[in-house]
Amino acid sequence: MKMSTTVVGLVMAMVSSTALAAGSGEGHSAPGPIPTLNEGLMTAFAAVGVFLICFIVLAVLVWPKISKGLAEREAKIRSEIEAAENARAQAKAALEMYQKNLAEANAKAQAMIQEAKAQQQAQLVEMKAKAEAQMAMEKDKVMREIDAAKKQALAEIYSQTSGIATMVAGRILQREVNGADAEKFTLEAISSFK
Repeated sequence: MKMSTTVVGLVMAMVSSTALAAGSGEGHSAPGPIPTLNEGLMTAFAAVGVFLICFIVLAVLVWPKISKGLAEREAKIRSEIEAAENARAQAKAALEMYQKNLAEANAKAQAMIQEAKAQQQAQLVEMKAKAEAQMAMEKDKVMREIDAAKKQALAEIYSQTSGIATMVAGRILQREVNGADAEKFTLEAISSFK
């Protein structure tokens, strides 16, 4: 700030000295519409001086700040572009990972569904086999019970038949048939039914 004040002071001094020099020309003729070389020389030096002073002030004080600001802005823009590129790459990687995880989850879900179906089918087959085995055991049990009841019924029939046959034979023979004779007749009767 101090230097710019000094520069402004120098410029003002040069302009005022040029004006004084132009105004103190007592022995000179009046200036014409087109200045002569002597009349414009001081103005030209003043203009060149002002230009050089402005150029030096701008080159020393202003231009480095502008250059620094532009460089910082460029660096900031570059870093923001790099950050955006990194964020884009990370988002793309995250999307790819998400899609991969989603595909894996779908595959696992399908595998679990298939496994559940297979387990259900196996349980159904197992339950059907157990039911068939249970039915076969029940059928065998019922058949054994029927056979036992049949044998018991036949035994009762045979015993009653033998009693009746013994009584009939006793009446026919008019004698009393003993136990050995009754058994003999019963076995003969049974063998004839078979």
